[in-house]
Amino acid sequence: MSLHRLTSVTIGVPDLDATTAYYDAFGLEHRGGNVFATRDGGEQLRLVRTPTRRLVEIGIGVDDADDIARIATNLERLGVPRGFDAHVLRATEPITEVVVRVEVAPRIVAQPVPATPYNGPGRVERNGRAPGVLRTGAVRPKKLGHAVIGTTNLHATTGFFTDGIGFRISDYIDDKGAFMRCSVDHHNVLAMAAPVAYLHHTSWQVDDIDEVGRGATAMLENHPERHVWGLGRHHAGSNFFWYLKDPAGNFSEYYSDMDCIPEDEIWEPEVWKGAEGLFNWGPPPPPSFLHPEDLAELMTGRHAPRS
Repeated sequence: MSLHRLTSVTIGVPDLDATTAYYDAFGLEHRGGNVFATRDGGEQLRLVRTPTRRLVEIGIGVDDADDIARIATNLERLGVPRGFDAHVLRATEPITEVVVRVEVAPRIVAQPVPATPYNGPGRVERNGRAPGVLRTGAVRPKKLGHAVIGTTNLHATTGFFTDGIGFRISDYIDDKGAFMRCSVDHHNVLAMAAPVAYLHHTSWQVDDIDEVGRGATAMLENHPERHVWGLGRHHAGSNFFWYLKDPAGNFSEYYSDMDCIPEDEIWEPEVWKGAEGLFNWGPPPPPSFLHPEDLAELMTGRHAPRS
C-alpha cells in the first residue's frame, strides 16, 4: 500500500488555552504554537481557533510523487477539486468539509519497546512484580492512530476516501459506519452516519494495556468529568481502549494492541450489527458516546448538513 499512515490532524476549538492544557496533560509533547508531537510520529496535532469544535484537516502520508499523481487522477475522475504538486495534494471532502492533505512523508520507524511479560496458567514469563505496576513516568503516546468523523452522507464520504484517496475497507457497522485504513492498522479513519458533520474522536497509541489504564487514571485525577468510556476492548480492531473528553467536547482515546493487516489478501471485511462491533468486553457505551451531547448545538451553530 503506497498510503502508509496518518501524518497529523488539525482540530478547531473555541478555547485554545484550555484545550492546549488538556493535550499537554494527555501526554503529547507541546512544541509551542499549539502544535503537539508523539514519540514516533513527530508533530501530529495542531489546534486552531474555530467557533465550534471540528476536524479542520487530516494528513495522510504517501511514499512518492507517483502516489500524489495517482490520487490526483482519482479525484479528478470523481469530480473533486484538488490542488497539488509533486509533494503535497490538498482536497476537501465535500460532505464533512474536512481538508485532506496527502503528502510525501517518511514512514514511521517505531522505536521498539520490550514486550510486556504476562504470566498465565502454566506459563511464567516474569519473576517479581509486573512491570506495569512499577512504572512511574508520564504516559506518552507513540503515534496518532485514527480519527472518527460523523458525516451526513456516509456513502459519499466513504467513496471519497476509498475511490479517491485509496483507503481500504476493514469492516462495517451495518449501514452506519465504515472502518477504513491507509496503513497496516485495522483503521485510520472511521466514517459514521450522523445528523451533522463533526469530529467524534482521535485515537493515540500507547505501549500496552497498562499504559491505557495509567494514562486515563492520571487524566481523571482531579478531573472526573473527563471520563467518557472504558476500560474495555473493542471487537472491530480488537484494541484496548479508554475514552476521555477534551474541554471542547472532542473525545480522545488511549489505545493499544490493535489488529494489523499487512496484506489485503489475509483480511475479509465483516459487517457488525449495531453495538456488537463496538466492544467485546467492558462497560456498555454511555448514550453520550453514541450521540454526543452537543450534537444539537453543532447542528444549529454551523451550516445545515449536506446530503
